[in-house]
Amino acid sequence: MPQRDQEIALLRNELEMLMGERQALLRVAGAAAVMIASLDSKRLPVSAVESADLVSTTINDLTEETLQDALAAVNAEIEEDSPSA
Repeated sequence: MPQRDQEIALLRNELEMLMGERQALLRVAGAAAVMIASLDSKRLPVSAVESADLVSTTINDLTEETLQDALAAVNAEIEEDSPSA
């Protein structure tokens, strides 16, 4: 049994490490989403357009749940676009 207990402890430690890494990545994604949302693309330097496009495309590929988790990790919210009249 001691070996099984040791394996369980190792798995628990690995899971805790992965959850910590997920939280860190959610903070990065949330901060990036907030930054991209606040950019004025017309004022963005041409040299930064490709990088900003890559970040925004990657953020858009996230599931809604993951994006909400990322924004929550940095205490931010998505502002809903109001419908055009």
